[in-house]
Amino acid sequence: MTPGAPVINEKDLQYETFINEVLKRDLQKVLEQRDAVYEKIAQYLQLKNTIKSIQETDSKELETDVDLGCNFYVQAHVPDASKIYVAVGFGFFVEFTHAEALKFIEKKTNRLTEYTEVLTKDAAKIKANICMVLEGLRELQGLKDLPEARRREVF
Repeated sequence: MTPGAPVINEKDLQYETFINEVLKRDLQKVLEQRDAVYEKIAQYLQLKNTIKSIQETDSKELETDVDLGCNFYVQAHVPDASKIYVAVGFGFFVEFTHAEALKFIEKKTNRLTEYTEVLTKDAAKIKANICMVLEGLRELQGLKDLPEARRREVF
């Protein structure tokens, strides 16, 4: 070992492992969940805009492109666009009038927005925990340079 080189002990490695394997992984999961919720909100807002467009044109029929997956679209003809089916979760669809659908979308986006706020707070807590552990690790590494008698005084 070279003189002046930092000494890394087992406890330091455990803290670093905890940060990298637990806290950072948890943070990434929470942020991915939040991004998925934002995506759902965007889809509902797109549906809201589509419904408003249908209402403005006051047309009973509708010509549209439908995404079958992997950006593969087909043209569709809807003979009666006065009612639509909305995915409400768990693979279920409910038939709504335009007004009912708009009301449902409003409630759903409000709930999803509240959930994003919870996820944002969770992410902030995890970030705070990471900072706290890093600061504790820095302090411990700083104390290694102190003589044993001085370390006892600090604790």
